[in-house]
Amino acid sequence: MPSVILTESIAVELGANEPWPEDAKLFQPYEVEQILLPSNASSLSVQAFLKMCGLKFDIEMRPNAEHMSPSGNIPFLRCGSFVVSEFEPIVAFVNNKGIHLSDHLDATQQADMRAYMSLINSVLVNTELYISWCDSTTMQEVTKPRYGSVYPWPLNHVLIWRKQSQVQKKLAVLEWKDKNLDDVSFSI
Repeated sequence: MPSVILTESIAVELGANEPWPEDAKLFQPYEVEQILLPSNASSLSVQAFLKMCGLKFDIEMRPNAEHMSPSGNIPFLRCGSFVVSEFEPIVAFVNNKGIHLSDHLDATQQADMRAYMSLINSVLVNTELYISWCDSTTMQEVTKPRYGSVYPWPLNHVLIWRKQSQVQKKLAVLEWKDKNLDDVSFSI
């Protein structure tokens, strides 16, 4: 069974030959009831990128968008017969179609842009994940009600527990799990 990265790499390469379809759809969770801070930031960044490129797409909100995604992360884009998830693979998919937002930048400016994007991914995304899944007040008052809102009992509790465990394992590897809110604020 091929990995998600390999599958997305193949989709990016093959998708370059096809024109942008009229029925491209960006999938994400419900904005009002369900979406959390990290997912909302990711969805908004993809929406902004696609609009800046002048590409037509519709937003499709689904309660199980995260579980529909090939990588398990949102948003994901269905573009013709291709499904690509997350910001960077979507950007690569669009770039392979010959649409670039950074062509006017020189090599130094492009390197600076990549450095800023890396900073955002390594600090701000981890901060959003920490606040959503490790801060007990936010977890109880925001994350649990929103994340589990579309699922019946007891599935809502099981999925919350599973996602929290997954995020905390990721943050532990990055040495963020044992930080407190002051440490996280200082990291920003």
